[in-house]
Amino acid sequence: MSDRTPLVLVPGLLLTDGMWAHQTRHLADIADIVVADTLRDDSIDAMADRLLAEAPARFALAGLSMGGYVAMAVVRKAPERVTKLALMDTQARPDTAEATRRRQGLIALSDQGKFKGVTPRLLPMLVHEERLEDKSLVDPIMTMAEAVGQAGFVRQQTAIIGRPDARPGLAEVACPTLVLCGRQDALTPLALHEEMAALVPGARLAVIEECGHLPTLERPHAATTLMRDWLLHER
Repeated sequence: MSDRTPLVLVPGLLLTDGMWAHQTRHLADIADIVVADTLRDDSIDAMADRLLAEAPARFALAGLSMGGYVAMAVVRKAPERVTKLALMDTQARPDTAEATRRRQGLIALSDQGKFKGVTPRLLPMLVHEERLEDKSLVDPIMTMAEAVGQAGFVRQQTAIIGRPDARPGLAEVACPTLVLCGRQDALTPLALHEEMAALVPGARLAVIEECGHLPTLERPHAATTLMRDWLLHER
């Protein structure tokens, strides 16, 4: 029997298992890792139900951005199955009216056959401004977005628009919890992570410097180090 921790990783919008490549490789000595399927459902609850149907009996759970919404739904639905929780570059609040309008505009753009134009519009919100021309970072993001595809993008945006306010349930989270974000995250700023960390009993807040919304890709060594500490040590 393995003494490694079962770990489920949940990708963000327009991202695949590639966003967790560094973590999957460098946490394999302490974790049995699977990446959740977020491509087939158009609601956060359905994504959470699919994850629970396919996950081990008990597992650590980490989600980034949209993956964080899914992770919060999972721990709400089946708290007894989640041994540890990591909420990364995400938020517990529902969409604002402005955010929903922006998402609907991107959906309309993709429906007009302009899906390839979506990711360049999103990039300034996803990565640190000094790395927008860094092909080693940007090209994999574009490749993952193409793999998700237009239909997957619409399903994911529809799910995000319809997500509930997760704040009321955070006080009930009873497992060791890491709340992590990039200091320069423009999409889900630090204040939103401070809010989540204050609501989850005993949560640890960690901030990665010189980093935007995607720390597992932008600052993979820092993200992996923090996740290793989260997996190995009770809080």
